[in-house]
Amino acid sequence: MISSKIAKASYYRNFVFGVEDSLVSTVGLLSGITIAGVDSKTVLATGVILIFVEAISMGAGSFLSESSAETYENHVEKPTNRSYLDALIMFISYLLSGCIPLLPYIIFSQDIAFWGSVIVSLLVLFVLGVINAKISGTRVWKSVMRMVLIGGSAIAIGSIIGRLF
Repeated sequence: MISSKIAKASYYRNFVFGVEDSLVSTVGLLSGITIAGVDSKTVLATGVILIFVEAISMGAGSFLSESSAETYENHVEKPTNRSYLDALIMFISYLLSGCIPLLPYIIFSQDIAFWGSVIVSLLVLFVLGVINAKISGTRVWKSVMRMVLIGGSAIAIGSIIGRLF
């Protein structure tokens, strides 16, 4: 029973981390380079490269950290299926979530895409906060505010740095 609860918590942690990190990193980068005046083709190329490289990196990081934790807990150096599933959850959640802030740049002009990307990313962070509160049994408003404020601050930082260039 305990190991099942630990595994579920690990899967959930990797999912939330993958979605949140991908949304925030991708929209922060896209916002920054858009404000810096980079052309549309470069914005799209940069976004796609970021999403794929980071999805692989985050999946690998998840595998390495989770298998290291399991080795520490069990004193066995062989990764379990949980480590592989953690990595897959992280990879997929990062990859798919990164497409959310990139999609407006594929559909709209850069001016509209900038705001669309920011708004849709904040909305998804809002929904993630609601889901997180419901699953964990905590207060919805606190969870939502934490997700949106932390994610929104990264978006703001990307935009501020983009203005410097």
